Amino acid sequence: MRVNARFEGEAEEQINYLAEATGSGVSEVLRVSVRHYYEQLRAQRGGLTHFAAFVGRGHSGRSDIASSVKERLAEGFGSKHQGAAYVVHEPKAPWVKQTAAPTAKSRKAPKP
Repeated sequence: MRVNARFEGEAEEQINYLAEATGSGVSEVLRVSVRHYYEQLRAQRGGLTHFAAFVGRGHSGRSDIASSVKERLAEGFGSKHQGAAYVVHEPKAPWVKQTAAPTAKSRKAPKP
């Protein structure tokens, strides 16, 4: 795939720095950067997200598969691992910024 992109200001400086520091060309810096970002995002999202995209796509004759996939997975894991109770959760989206709960100190009103 050929990509034509414009980098200006700080982004341009960062790419030039990476190219100079590594002795690589700009194209190689961008390839490595995309690979790094991809691997990081895939690791954060977990495997069930990708699996869930295929659930309910086939024609098994059962109408409840897509709506009960989490329960069925938990049951399967439990029976495989000596009846341990498992709950399947969706991973948190890594692109959603998590905000910290206010502390007791930050909730106090300022003194007049």
